[in-house]
Amino acid sequence: MKYFLRYTFFLLLVCPFAAKAQFESLKDSVVQLYGIVMTHDSLKGIPGVTVMVEGQNRGTITNEQGVFSIVVLKGDKVRFSHVSYRTETDRIPVDIPGNQYNMVKLMAEDTVYLPTAIIKARPTREQFERDFVNNDVPDDGIEIARQNTSEAKRKALMRMLPRDGGEATNYALTKSAQSYYYQGQAPPMNIFNPFAWSEFIKAWKRGDFKKKDY
Repeated sequence: MKYFLRYTFFLLLVCPFAAKAQFESLKDSVVQLYGIVMTHDSLKGIPGVTVMVEGQNRGTITNEQGVFSIVVLKGDKVRFSHVSYRTETDRIPVDIPGNQYNMVKLMAEDTVYLPTAIIKARPTREQFERDFVNNDVPDDGIEIARQNTSEAKRKALMRMLPRDGGEATNYALTKSAQSYYYQGQAPPMNIFNPFAWSEFIKAWKRGDFKKKDY
């Protein structure tokens, strides 16, 4: 028991100093990296360059002037990639004095080779006209949006889709209010109500009573 107490006292005495030393070491290794990415020939800033820290899934992109800023650790590898330029990788020095580091990164353009495309003309004008007329052109985004927001499409979705949370809540509250209103007495019969018949005829014309396929 005496040795256990001594060991526990020793740990309580040493652990704070060890944690403080580890924190100071980690604090000293954190670096705020500032830089600009430019073309190697004309020294113009490159916007939209992805700046990633390898192995940590962290990164940023350069602004319109090619400037970026990111927090890294000393010794980290930073990868610069762009669709039009060659991917470059730089390592942050481990002997940086302080916690800030500036960098000017030059990138060279990369040549992208597209697959070969062979364009052939139709043998005759008549065949071209026939193929042009019978060709099925897919709808663009504007046409698809117009079809999705049409009145017929919205009515069909209104009949088929279930109620959302707000509609279900309002329906339940309306039913509860009706039951509370007629509590202790028989509810009125709407068979002789002309307004109820009008709503029934409108619903029947809309097709609310047809069999729905879900």
